[in-house]
Amino acid sequence: MSTLALAPTARRLRALARAELTLLGRNRSAVATALLMPLTLPLSVRPATDGLDLKAHGLTIGTVMITAAIGFTFLFAVYTTLVSAFVARREELVLKRLRTGELGDAEILAGTALPAVCVGLAQTLVLAAGCAVLLHTGAPRAPYLAVLGVGLGMVLSAALAALTASFTRTPESAQVTALPLVMVSMTGSGMAVPTEVLPDRLADVCEFLPLSPAIRLVRAGWTGDLSAYAALGTLATALAWTVVAVFAVGRRFRWEPRR
Repeated sequence: MSTLALAPTARRLRALARAELTLLGRNRSAVATALLMPLTLPLSVRPATDGLDLKAHGLTIGTVMITAAIGFTFLFAVYTTLVSAFVARREELVLKRLRTGELGDAEILAGTALPAVCVGLAQTLVLAAGCAVLLHTGAPRAPYLAVLGVGLGMVLSAALAALTASFTRTPESAQVTALPLVMVSMTGSGMAVPTEVLPDRLADVCEFLPLSPAIRLVRAGWTGDLSAYAALGTLATALAWTVVAVFAVGRRFRWEPRR
């Protein structure tokens, strides 16, 4: 019975995701941002790590670079792409028309987000393979932590995008409203500079930023140095942020154009 009930939902999500993927492909600037930013921005991290004693913290340039690349995938392949997509579909009355059909609210949001999330997942695999070959990072030592970090990071990035879209007026202003989270996450969540090398008090504060738990799980997936207790605490923080973001989207997301 449950399989029969899920089949129509899966078909509707697939159809909506296919249409959204077509629209995404027509937006060249969004495609360029989603594909190129996570590939090029990690190169800017390399000079910042030259003066850091990474070995003292159990890190290598490879683990720092792969974590930065995946973090930038969260921000640019998923978060900023979806902020623009949600706002554009709302202002074009696409979301309003979809609500008059069989799709539920959660299905509409999930179907709209699915292509960007799939692009982000594919890009993560490519980046992991590239870093393994070029930077000798090898396979993750704790792959379950890496999978949890990537999965939670993708879901949370999509939820935060929907939340940001709720107070973004136009697709053109999406880059402005998305900027605060992008800058805070890049500097404080362990993407540009690992939180392990920050002063203890500053690191403790940064660990509670929205994407910090996901980034920590991803890095621990490659280093394998996160204890079970620390992993559970990090996972709980990531889940808490995800629940809060999803709840806020349910309460605050705007389906009508902001005119």
